[in-house]
Amino acid sequence: MMNKSIYDIQVNEINGESIHLSAFYGRVLLIVNTASQCGYSKQFEGLQHLYEKYWMHGFEILGFPCNQFNGKEPGSNAEVEEHCRRNAGVTFSLFEKVEIRGESVHPLFQYLTEQAPFGGFDADNSDELWMKNFLQQNHPDLYEGDGVKWNFSKFLVNREGKVIARFEPTTQPADLELAIEEALSSEQ
Repeated sequence: MMNKSIYDIQVNEINGESIHLSAFYGRVLLIVNTASQCGYSKQFEGLQHLYEKYWMHGFEILGFPCNQFNGKEPGSNAEVEEHCRRNAGVTFSLFEKVEIRGESVHPLFQYLTEQAPFGGFDADNSDELWMKNFLQQNHPDLYEGDGVKWNFSKFLVNREGKVIARFEPTTQPADLELAIEEALSSEQ
């Protein structure tokens, strides 16, 4: 059954407690699939900075660890949380490890990719061109379709629960500030 709204979706916090995303109604969300051993894990610092800067204005980051991309999140949920909290200084919300793609895709990521299809990589951006070539050469199955391409894909959701933007792993957290500010300033 397809979810009509992001707020219909239930997820499990990293400690195993179930929560409906409706708990975040009225807040701007940045939903990120994370992996603590990925090269992109340097983005934790930038994500934490965004969280600290905008939380008081109605902003939340929801981190969903995933081990589907080159096995970069092999640990248990407790190990993932320990790494993110202690080593990366993360204080934003973390959730249990989920499948981001394939037959066992979590309903949240199925919904996100339906609402914000893959827009391609910018050939004029060297980081994006590298990612495109890497995927096409090494993981052509991941490059095809609208599914999440790699760790640290980011989805921006407005205060009403509408997915308003998708950012690929190559987009640095600092480059999201304008989009976040616009979403926060929009009337509810």
